Amino acid sequence: MRLVFAGTPDVAVPSLRALLDSDRHEVVAVVSRPDARTGRGRGLSRSPVAAAADAAGIEVLTPPNARDAGFAERLRELAPDAVPVVAYGHLVPRPVLEIPTHGWINLHFSLLPAWRGAAPVNAAIAAGDEVTGATTFRLDEGMDTGPVLGTMTETVRPRDTAGDLLGRLSESGAGLLVATLDGLEAGDLRPVPQPTDGVSHAGKLTVDDARVRWSDPALAVDRHIRSVTPAPGAWTKLGGERVKIGSARPAEETAPDLEPGRIAWDRKIVHVGTASAPMVLETIQPPGKRMMDALNWVRGARLDAEAAFE
Repeated sequence: MRLVFAGTPDVAVPSLRALLDSDRHEVVAVVSRPDARTGRGRGLSRSPVAAAADAAGIEVLTPPNARDAGFAERLRELAPDAVPVVAYGHLVPRPVLEIPTHGWINLHFSLLPAWRGAAPVNAAIAAGDEVTGATTFRLDEGMDTGPVLGTMTETVRPRDTAGDLLGRLSESGAGLLVATLDGLEAGDLRPVPQPTDGVSHAGKLTVDDARVRWSDPALAVDRHIRSVTPAPGAWTKLGGERVKIGSARPAEETAPDLEPGRIAWDRKIVHVGTASAPMVLETIQPPGKRMMDALNWVRGARLDAEAAFE
């Protein structure tokens, strides 16, 4: 099939590469979000998908949004059979959805209708899901509400962070997307409406959402930290200053009885209290420093015996 690929972040790149490697499909252009200013110099930077398309010598379209008249005109000129989309970042209006023959085919990293929205992998880890997966579906004007074309499952491992799980899903999901487009081309797939039961939502995470609540039980604290790692990144406060939590785990060995947020340490381990058992703090990033081993941090931080995270 003749394809125009739509995507923006790193997790979309494996799908683009899989389609470029496919013998059955031709990617004639890529749609991505406009170049953004990043870094201290605030220079313009290409999105990961746009950069991958540049390297492959493919035309890149960067409209301000999918409602842009010039974008719709160019898409009609390209006459794609389908627009596969992975984390593009813009809602697509109906007239633009109807341009490709087979529509816009989205790869979403959950088993729909569970975890519709911007942060499905984060939500699955925070909720303690043992199994998640990916879904291909035909985009409509709703939020991840279109009819399903294919699914695959993925086990959530006990120590998975959102980054770990999303990395695996981006690779395995690329295969699902290619298989879905193969099936559409062959006429073997029929879209199936999503069930009305089991719907859940995973809104976009903010930095404020990533703050650790030490007043929660250890199991919830553990899931929360892993669900926001690496982005937006778990954080807490100590003495009014924000510090980042790189990794932590529920204590398995004998641990002191600590009030929520209270920090205790010996020569081998650092504990932080929760509403239940303590957490073992493994890595931490103090203000203005790099991520470091928690034991090295407490040795140099000269903490008060009553020190506690806020």
